[in-house]
Amino acid sequence: MTHLAGRGISDITGEAAECGMLGYGKAGQQTTGLHTRLRARAFAFAEGTGAGDRRVLLVVCELPLMSGGIVQEVVRRLPPEWTESNVMLTATHTHCGPGGYFHHALYNSNTAGFRPKTYTAIVDGITEAALAALDDLAPAELSLAHGELHDTSANRSRRAFDRNPEHDRAHFPHAVDPHTTLLHIARDGEAVGAVHWFPVHNTSMTNTNTLISSDNKGYAAYKWERLDGGTDYLAPETPALVTAFAQTNAGDMSPNLNLRPGSGPTENEYDNTRITGTRQQESATALIKEASPLTGPLDHRLTHIDLSRTEVGPEYTGDGRAHRTGAPVGGAAALAGAWADGKGFAGFREGRNPVWDTLSRRVVYTLSPALRDAHAPKALVLPAGPLNRLRPMVQERVPVQLLRIGRLYLIGIPGEVTIVAGLRLRRTVAGIVGAHLDDVLVASYSNGYFHYVTTPEEYDAQEYEGGSTLFGRWQLPALCQTAAVLATALRDGRPVHRGTPEPLPPARPRRRTAAAEQPHPGHAFGDVLSFARIGDRATATFVAAHPANDLRRGDTYLAVEHRTSDGAWNRVADDGDWCTTFRWARTGRTTSTATVTWTAPENTPPGVYRLRYRGNTAAGAGFSGVTQAFTMP
Repeated sequence: MTHLAGRGISDITGEAAECGMLGYGKAGQQTTGLHTRLRARAFAFAEGTGAGDRRVLLVVCELPLMSGGIVQEVVRRLPPEWTESNVMLTATHTHCGPGGYFHHALYNSNTAGFRPKTYTAIVDGITEAALAALDDLAPAELSLAHGELHDTSANRSRRAFDRNPEHDRAHFPHAVDPHTTLLHIARDGEAVGAVHWFPVHNTSMTNTNTLISSDNKGYAAYKWERLDGGTDYLAPETPALVTAFAQTNAGDMSPNLNLRPGSGPTENEYDNTRITGTRQQESATALIKEASPLTGPLDHRLTHIDLSRTEVGPEYTGDGRAHRTGAPVGGAAALAGAWADGKGFAGFREGRNPVWDTLSRRVVYTLSPALRDAHAPKALVLPAGPLNRLRPMVQERVPVQLLRIGRLYLIGIPGEVTIVAGLRLRRTVAGIVGAHLDDVLVASYSNGYFHYVTTPEEYDAQEYEGGSTLFGRWQLPALCQTAAVLATALRDGRPVHRGTPEPLPPARPRRRTAAAEQPHPGHAFGDVLSFARIGDRATATFVAAHPANDLRRGDTYLAVEHRTSDGAWNRVADDGDWCTTFRWARTGRTTSTATVTWTAPENTPPGVYRLRYRGNTAAGAGFSGVTQAFTMP
């Protein structure tokens, strides 16, 4: 069977200033600039050239979470043969990306509402990447390989993990999932694309960081494409190599090996991001030589289920009795946060919360046996279900998807799945379709978001992940039951009932804040206020305008320029590079500065350089400023 494959990449970076970051949920974590830009990488697959041929599209997005609104709008913009069933949009789960792009209010809690500019940047960028991948479809050789990656993740919820049966724990003897998978795409023997799956939280950067960052998975892609492959992200054409680092069941997998924020393998969050990303990239490149041809058909199934009221059959519950999921409620442990990656709200802790435990047990569960069966022993705190009737807070009707690419199966779950919960989903699908377990992956963070998925045993521990399993103790069995329906239909070549998608709530735009729109007295926009070079680092501060005036998507706020032998200036780095930072700050009600920093990499050629800043006024007028020339020895 001849496969066609296509690749695309685009910028999806939102507002780089005064926009709450999504992931940690901290009110004070507001964007103040860029360390790296965020990108969407799309991979299209088709069996042939005919309009009726089977096809699937995978887009890996450097976003904190995937929203249902983003999915609906992107699919609407694609050609009609591309639907929610054969398109998977999945997030890498960086916690240092701009928020405000959800239609459900809970996820806009630190952005003062919906942010149209960030939403538009994400939708436009994902659509561009997807359409580029469709245009790029051409015969290709696909291959698949599996391996193991150690010393890159730690189980941040060991007490919950240890409650699982021995036959589940035996699959993970070190309480981590080291399983890696590489889908390699080549044309005429030359690599043109790759997708690498490995479960680890994208939280090497801490909740004190306010620069937009794609974190460890973003660095892995950046290293392979840019540092090793020489890709120019600002070039208009699709680069020769597009690589993505996607998530699987990373729900309880932390990159902070010492189980403290920003700790492990070093005590520096930037170094940890680079090292953890490098280990994933090196794992991926090492698998190329192990890959074997990926043959077989493409296929897909998707259905929507109402997780607030799903009947779960006794064959899936584990206790031989039927149960029912419940309306979404957040537990006290959810508000505590995952301590290994960053604490949540004061007054809450993982595990027991005596006041809330007692209130739930003696009052709420006594009055409602149905609620008790669905949610006990969770200490109920945030009743998202009832709040949804007043203002949509979280999604209740969610998509569950199954994609097939040859012998590789991807179970699309719009949540954060722990490794044992993922194992049960994988075993369910593998047993039905007759696949090897290694070839079945859980694609977490796909097509929407409904928080966590734990096993019933882990749920009883009420660690952070259990408290964040919103629909109760039987949520994973409900998902396994649904995955079984999809797998059976796919195996037998039958369609599935689409279910009823959740209507998209109206967006509630944020309150506008005062703009910083005047140059400093006696200066023009772009003027250099200060410049210094110390060793391999050059820093300049410029008179700035607000970055939200123009997000410069597909462009850059800064440039590092090198003077060539003929006197021309050549850009050698931009705001998407690891070696640069762009920081914006207010200096008054209507004035601001932009600080550009470049730390020259070790292999920087000696010569003459300068730094440039680019901005736009509120009226749309572009401007730039440039430093004096300086020499790097």
